[in-house]
This record gives sequence, structure tokens and C-alpha cells, in this order.
Amino acid sequence: MKKHLTFTLNGNAVTVEMLPHALLLDVLRETLDLTGTKRGCGEGECGACTVIVNGATVNSCIYPAWKVENCDVLTVEGLGTREEHHPLQQSFLEKGAVQCGFCTPGMLMSSYALLQKNKEPDEKEIKKALAGNLCRCTGYKKIIGAVKDAARMLNMP
Repeated sequence: MKKHLTFTLNGNAVTVEMLPHALLLDVLRETLDLTGTKRGCGEGECGACTVIVNGATVNSCIYPAWKVENCDVLTVEGLGTREEHHPLQQSFLEKGAVQCGFCTPGMLMSSYALLQKNKEPDEKEIKKALAGNLCRCTGYKKIIGAVKDAARMLNMP
């Protein structure tokens, strides 16, 4: 028997029907057709499925969807638009921090959550925030540089 789930998604109120055991990733990708959040390991280890729920990062591949009832959920689709990128997205593009792109949505969301709490993170703090996100294409240098650059852009008057 399906249940109704109501929450705020990327600033908009939504109500969906879902199975009681549905995972947040499945609701986002299959029910709401938001495919930016990726299915990676399915075990909460790779970070490709990272989204933000009430200001905290969660691995949506293991997060029960019912837990977002009346919550604020932010996915990569809510960061910016094709026409107007969020400074993090712009910085990732400019610094070459996007290679195959599979991990990028999760990296962006973890970075965004960090920058919401810490306006000027140092390299150690960035590495800690990204510790749950795996990338097989880079050595993370460009990603860390992109987060530092975005922090500077966001702090400009």
C-alpha cells in the first residue's frame, strides 16, 4: 500500500506517493525524475547519492524516504540552473574538477553543506567534509581547489 510523503524539495513543496520501504534516492530519481543524484555503491560508502536534508548531508541510497516528511531537501538540481550556475558549480567547471562527472553531484552537495557552516574552510576541513565522497578520476586536488575558490567567490562583497 502506497503512502503519501510531503516535503520541500529545492524550495518547492511536493507530495508524492511511495511505498513505505522506499529509499530517498529512489523517490528522487524514479518518482520525481531528478537524476542528478547518482546511484553508486548502494551502501552509503561512495557519496554519489549525497543530498542535504535540513542542512545535513545524507546518503540517499540508504536513507528511508519517510524520514523527509515535512523536511527541506536540497539536491544538485536546486543549486543553480544551466543559465546561472551556483558559484560551486562554476568553480568546479573552471578548475577542471569535473571529469567523468559521476561523483560531481555528491561532491557539490557535500561542499555546499560545508560552505553553509564554514565560510572559509581550510584544506583539512575541506578534506574532512569530502571524506565520504569517492572519485576514481582525480587526485582530489582540483576538487579541493574548486571548493576553496568557491568559498572566495561566495565571500566577495
